[in-house]
Amino acid sequence: MNTLSHTYLNMRNYSSSPSFHRFLPFLPCPPRPLKERTSTIYASLPLPHLSINSTPLSPTHGNVQPTSAAIADNQTSLSPMHFLERAAVVYGDCPSIIYKDITRTWSQTRTRCLKLASSIAALGITRGDVVSVVAPNIPAMCELHFAVPMAGAVLNTINTRLDANNISNLLSHGNSKLVFVDSQFASLVWDAITLLPPHLRRPILVHIEDQEYSCIDNSFDLDYEIMVQNGDAEFEWVRPRSEWDPIALNYTSGTTAAPKGVVHSHRSAFLQSVNTLFEWSVPRRPVYLWTVPMFHCNGWSFAWGLAAVGGVNVCLRRVDAPSIYQSLEEHGVTHMSAAPVVLNMLSNYTGKTLTAPVHVLTGGAPPPAAVLGRAESLGFILTQGYGLTETGGLVVMCTWKQEWEHLKGSERARLKARQGVGSICTTEVDVVDSYTGQSVARDGKTIGEVVLRGGTLMLGYLNDEEGTSRCMKENGWFWTGDMGVMHEDGYLEIKDRSKDIIICGGENVSSVEVESVLYSHPAVHEAAVVARPCKHWGETACAFVSLKAEKKPSEKEMREFCKERMPLFMVPRSVVFMPELPKTSTGKIQKFLLRDMAKQI
Repeated sequence: MNTLSHTYLNMRNYSSSPSFHRFLPFLPCPPRPLKERTSTIYASLPLPHLSINSTPLSPTHGNVQPTSAAIADNQTSLSPMHFLERAAVVYGDCPSIIYKDITRTWSQTRTRCLKLASSIAALGITRGDVVSVVAPNIPAMCELHFAVPMAGAVLNTINTRLDANNISNLLSHGNSKLVFVDSQFASLVWDAITLLPPHLRRPILVHIEDQEYSCIDNSFDLDYEIMVQNGDAEFEWVRPRSEWDPIALNYTSGTTAAPKGVVHSHRSAFLQSVNTLFEWSVPRRPVYLWTVPMFHCNGWSFAWGLAAVGGVNVCLRRVDAPSIYQSLEEHGVTHMSAAPVVLNMLSNYTGKTLTAPVHVLTGGAPPPAAVLGRAESLGFILTQGYGLTETGGLVVMCTWKQEWEHLKGSERARLKARQGVGSICTTEVDVVDSYTGQSVARDGKTIGEVVLRGGTLMLGYLNDEEGTSRCMKENGWFWTGDMGVMHEDGYLEIKDRSKDIIICGGENVSSVEVESVLYSHPAVHEAAVVARPCKHWGETACAFVSLKAEKKPSEKEMREFCKERMPLFMVPRSVVFMPELPKTSTGKIQKFLLRDMAKQI
């Protein structure tokens, strides 16, 4: 049973497994000295293996040595919950949520969140308990991002595209005590509940009703709106005892392996929310369209961050081109986030330019320059970023320079396709040799592993000390497993996951580079490139492509197109046409499935 109620976490110098440490003796910067925590962390969620990155250091100024008591008296824990309190004062009468015929203000949202938090606490949910949500981007999902932590619990938003077996595994792994379920996914969750281990007590189930989806099963324990109505608007929300207390349990999308439970703290959630708002230059009261799932990195932190600037959450149940374009026009959307697959969908849907420009933050996978170019031609103002579930969202941003304004469209798109530089809360970014740990040359060609260090990193993986120690080192660096290059100007460009680099006759082939060329073909809708075993070359590139409806090039034509634009060793030896490529709910193509298919060709 996953409990750590009232357990003191002693900080110590964790080390990696010997075999991993032998290959990665990396110290890009001198490690910070370890110092003991000045406060105790309490939680019923077992905090994972911690690195120095998650160590709050005692301040030392000259000969002045503050006592632990002095530090505690002068400390206020960072938490995004404070955003909601402020929004109710500054933006109280401004719209906070729009969905179908629902419009609410920030004052109303705060009241509803407090009432819901009180009802959650009344169920016996205590500090650190896991509360799960299975729902799309609807108002309840926005409210639960505040209500659950306000009850002292840990929010676990679950991918709605998972099957019953996977959902059951996540509920079991996180030991979820309470599950909020949208009508659309009621039968899916009930199937998952039946698969839970017999020794595990069934979580309390709350139904989030939506008139669009009828739910014939009346076996839910509670109703969402009744919980809100019966709650206490004067509830004193449960403040974190420490900013290092867990706020969210997010599972990775599983593009390369089984999903891992990433635990974030109030501190990292606060810093990442502010980080993204600052780096994207989000103004006060933006109108934000929800196209990125809130179950993915808490909507890249915007589920909390929008409250800080009094933004409007325009909720969208279905993420398709007609619904997006309708919302853009109907609500005067100014900002949205989108994975490259959504950008590709929008740019292929219509040739009409937008009536007003819309700022788009894109990430989740390296976007081809051709897709960025087409989207910008329609009036979308694009900013590229890079991050992982472990960083809480995008922490490397392609910060635009004024001297690039005069460049032609194709060159602008090439620069914007780079992931960029470190952000204000995760300033340290490097590309290093995976064996020596030394920084690679800043030439835009030498490939190494991307490493990050900063305040937005996770506490670690839930119940996985070995997995945590493999990627989070004692000196605070997080090894991402992504391969990239560092350009001369200090801008990072992702080339691949480490498992996706193709080694053809001793040459490293970046699947992302090959995919960028494929996307420039006018007939290509989607493209993914993986390694295919070859007796002679070791590995060769195998391309999987989905086409636009009106054009049908042959495999030979596709290969000839590539030969004209890249070295011969990079050209795919095989091109497989598919109606649609397999993807996760966040728009990432599931290359591990394609690799299995390539082995059978």
